[in-house]
Amino acid sequence: MIRRFFLVLLLCGGAWQGTAASPMAFIDSQIAAHPGATGAYVLDTGEEALRARAWLADHAQHTIEVQYFIWSSDNIGILATEALLRAAERGVKVRVIVDDLLIDAPDKTLLALAKHPGVDIRIYNPRHRVGTPFYKRALNVVADFRGVNQRMHDKTFIVDGKVAITGGRNMADEYFDYDHEYTFRDRDALLVGEAAQAMRANFDAFWASKLAVPVESLYDGWGLMQKNVKVGADEVQQVYRELHAYADRPENLAPEVRAAIAATPAAFDRLAREMAWGRVDFIHDEPGKNGRRWTLGGGGKSSAALAQLVAGARESIVIQSPYLVMSDKAKALFKAAVARGVKVRILTNSLASTDNLQAFSGYRSQRSQLLKMGLDIREYKPDPANRNTLFSRANPPAVPPVFALHAKSMVVDGRIAYIGTFNFDPRSENLNTEVGAIIHHPGLAQRLQAIMEADMRPENSWSAADKPDQYVPLTKRGHVRLWQLLPLKPLL
Repeated sequence: MIRRFFLVLLLCGGAWQGTAASPMAFIDSQIAAHPGATGAYVLDTGEEALRARAWLADHAQHTIEVQYFIWSSDNIGILATEALLRAAERGVKVRVIVDDLLIDAPDKTLLALAKHPGVDIRIYNPRHRVGTPFYKRALNVVADFRGVNQRMHDKTFIVDGKVAITGGRNMADEYFDYDHEYTFRDRDALLVGEAAQAMRANFDAFWASKLAVPVESLYDGWGLMQKNVKVGADEVQQVYRELHAYADRPENLAPEVRAAIAATPAAFDRLAREMAWGRVDFIHDEPGKNGRRWTLGGGGKSSAALAQLVAGARESIVIQSPYLVMSDKAKALFKAAVARGVKVRILTNSLASTDNLQAFSGYRSQRSQLLKMGLDIREYKPDPANRNTLFSRANPPAVPPVFALHAKSMVVDGRIAYIGTFNFDPRSENLNTEVGAIIHHPGLAQRLQAIMEADMRPENSWSAADKPDQYVPLTKRGHVRLWQLLPLKPLL
């Protein structure tokens, strides 16, 4: 039933036809009414975030540019791919950049998509998967350790250069609250106007970078160091037919699903009413992050922009980050904030909820120190009381899945909000390229802070001072202690 719901959302263009003669014309009128400004809206649930992407893909008129760290071949990944293919078939120019580390697509399918005249796909820093035999991957790790660890963590979705989405979500089931076993509490920002243009300019910079390599060239080689993959014209068309057949497969729709479709136009009207217009700074790193080649440090533009926000705080800082591993610079920054009277509250994952034991080991090694610094730290429960409201109500599973925090957000002094891809750890600070939106709008910032504070309530999270590790089996605690023994901090 979940697949049916995804199918309808990604093919729901028809459900929107009665809302306006030209839906994108409405967006144009909003931009014209707010010259030089950006409209921002928080996409706080997976269902809402998926619906926004589906609507945009179906109504793009000229271009779609997409950047993601993870693109899976699960239900979400396949249907999102098919939606972009349909857009290209009606004349929209589609450009995609995906990081090489965790892309999950059959070689021939990836190459067939790249051969569509309306689709261009580039792979960022291809050292691991696309076109790379396993033995070359091992050689890359030995020859350029920093290089293979430098990843593109950006997540952007841009339509016609005027409306865009950025935030924590990758293209996979678990980022949209629909995985029935393990899912993420995540967040995006939908941006209209000026910031969308800045996001597109950053996409163009990555597109032009030598680190972004066309898919075709990665498979067009001979010898032991590169895969040689070919697809004929018939195979290409077969891939397209299979994608369309997957999305078009007839299925009965439950009443709850029909109700969700019928409510879609009302959701769009609400989005328009609640859009917060004003100054939005789109922050980003350059391709390659920084100029370091032999060490794992170096920082970046996104790190500097967020550090400036923390340094400017006068009253309060509220943070959500799935991983919390502070560098010495970060610890000094937060010590100074506490010393000048700033109340700092942070929500991160507990050992019971985390999907990354290595990252948790780094946090566990410094948790006591961070608490002594005066930081109020809470750890997200795997079964928060609010997961039923976050999870899709159209067709909830019989047994709720384990929840984990994946949102990366910050509110400073109740006036400035950040929503993006940056984790508070050395990897985001020094190795991965990151993006995000700094939204200068007290109303939106206060609404976001209220959402984050709700996640921090006792029914949804534990106080780190109460030693929440006690709620997991001894074996898992033993595993994380082993990771703590290894010198991994720069890579976490």
